Amino acid sequence: MIHSVLSSVEAWGAAAASRTVLLASPRAFCAGVERAITIVERLLAGQEAPIFVRKQIVHNTHVVRDLEERGAVFVDELDEVPVGATAVFSAHGVAPAVREQAQQRQLRVVDATCPLVTKVHSEARRFAERGDTIVFIGHAGHEESEGTLGEAPQQIRLVETEDDIDALEIDGPVSYLTQTTLAVDEANRLVQRLRARFPHLTGPNSDDICYATTNRQDALRTIAAQADLIVVVGSANSSNSVRLVEVAERMGTPAFLIDDVSDVDPRWLADARTIGITAGASAPPQLVSDLLDALAGLGHTTVLERVVAKETLSFGLPTQVRGHAGESVTSTPEHSTQAGGV
Repeated sequence: MIHSVLSSVEAWGAAAASRTVLLASPRAFCAGVERAITIVERLLAGQEAPIFVRKQIVHNTHVVRDLEERGAVFVDELDEVPVGATAVFSAHGVAPAVREQAQQRQLRVVDATCPLVTKVHSEARRFAERGDTIVFIGHAGHEESEGTLGEAPQQIRLVETEDDIDALEIDGPVSYLTQTTLAVDEANRLVQRLRARFPHLTGPNSDDICYATTNRQDALRTIAAQADLIVVVGSANSSNSVRLVEVAERMGTPAFLIDDVSDVDPRWLADARTIGITAGASAPPQLVSDLLDALAGLGHTTVLERVVAKETLSFGLPTQVRGHAGESVTSTPEHSTQAGGV
């Protein structure tokens, strides 16, 4: 026990130093996440009966814990929700079968699906109606993938790797869609492989990978080459957060995913004089501020922000929670950069 404590003290002592922090921007909450959280918050404020949320509203343990403490009840499936109660669909979307179940149980549904995920669902229906076999590039078991696959289960094939693509046997027209939170470079590589196999492949009118995922990956690339290591704030089940780690590692920079500052291992910092920091689109901005404060406590810290885009996209709220007509929420993660001496 004493040896363990001494080792920890020595590790933190070795981590104490002056350093530079490169702060990627945009980072943290996107408009779709802000919208989903706002929906649950307003429902909690507006009625006394329990508010049930199917799955995690967004993939972040801190967000879910905060909403649970305020009264939200998270369930895995709708059969856990009392007949006639209010149920919220998460930002990741649901399959038509889930909507049918909600109707059968007479639930008051409030849909927090990100509009960019809804776009992919609409494309899946459009391609299916014209008779295409749809190749969906995504991650098996992810809630977004399950929702999209459910739009046309007989016509959609899920692929994750080039080997999956090589194993496809498809006759007739082929189209493709992608999960919104993929690494852009990896998705492009898989699409190219698809085109090589199916020269007449068609795709969506605009990229399925969402603006927030793309912006955060672009911002990360601007700092990864200059950093000794990258710290990504986000939960392990957050696809876009995990992709940020992978992007940094493909650039040759060590990267670590943390839920919050308590996950930081001081041994990471011992020889790191330049640290890159970003956060996945479902991570609260305050967690980045906490990390910056902790690093400042280890020595003089110079924080340099690297901005690749300003996010001003707005998504309207469902009618059930609007304060006034047409109300929307806007992604403005750059507002969080004032903490920690920035």
